[in-house]
Amino acid sequence: MSEEKNVWLGTPSQVVNLGSYILLGLFFWLVIPLFVILWKWLDVKNTKYELTTERIRTRHGILNKETDELELYRVRDYKLEQPFFLRMFSLGNIILETSDRSHPTIVIKAISNGEELREKLRTHVEACRTKKNVREVDFE
Repeated sequence: MSEEKNVWLGTPSQVVNLGSYILLGLFFWLVIPLFVILWKWLDVKNTKYELTTERIRTRHGILNKETDELELYRVRDYKLEQPFFLRMFSLGNIILETSDRSHPTIVIKAISNGEELREKLRTHVEACRTKKNVREVDFE
């Protein structure tokens, strides 16, 4: 069996919190908004995405850490979403529809080079399916 290798590592951009930063920044003289800003910043800072040749790992959490893994052969569909606000910063979201029961939809939020990552994902999903001899079948 071949060894699993890292293909891509990334984190979401802090741009996702820009609206909150601006709104809460208006009340900078209050202590609670500063803690909320810090918490939101830490939340994004502690979210890590890792794409390997066999799976996608999502690590998140500030006090309690959680790691979610998804085998690539379970990915059914991938979509790149670039809302206007994110496009202004050359960012996008990748939405994965999966056959995993615990996580049927996974969103990789606010990442740069979304098109390039989507193509890497597609390539490795197909390679993983071929390697494991898995076929996607829809029943309606």
